[in-house]
Parts: sequence; C-alpha cells; structure tokens
Amino acid sequence: MKGTRFTEEQIVRAVKDYESGRKVQEICRELAVAEGTFYRWRSKYGGMEVPDAKRLKVLESENQRLKQMVADQALDIYALKEALRGKY
Repeated sequence: MKGTRFTEEQIVRAVKDYESGRKVQEICRELAVAEGTFYRWRSKYGGMEVPDAKRLKVLESENQRLKQMVADQALDIYALKEALRGKY
C-alpha cells in the first residue's frame, strides 16, 4: 500500500478546519491535495481525535498482517491437500 505524506495529526486538523467552517477549496489548496482526497479523509477521519486516528492506523496494519497470515496458511493447506492426492 502506498504511504502518505501527511500525518494523522495533519489530516485530522484539516478535517476539523472543514468542520469549523473553512471551505474545502482553501484547505485543498493549502495542503496541495485533490478534493477527492480530502473527502476520502473526511469520510475516514471525520469526528475523530488524533489518538483515535493513530489507533485506527495501528489496527489497520495489524489487520493487514493477520489477513496475510490467513492467506499463507490457506495456501499451505491447499498445497498439502494436493500433495496427499498425488497431483504434484
């Protein structure tokens, strides 16, 4: 997954600026991001505080790691079943 050049603090601050009344165009121009990016941030980080956003990032990375482990195990199980059938 591609990394971001903005920290959780910067993203949450931008969303809070929008919630306080600043226009999306101003915020996007200041941060040099597309409006679509900002709206994606808003849907993901809207209503969050900085510690919540950091925790979300940690949970997402842990979830990705666990999904990879399950996929690896499923592949191992499939390979073993094929070997037992004699189709290797």
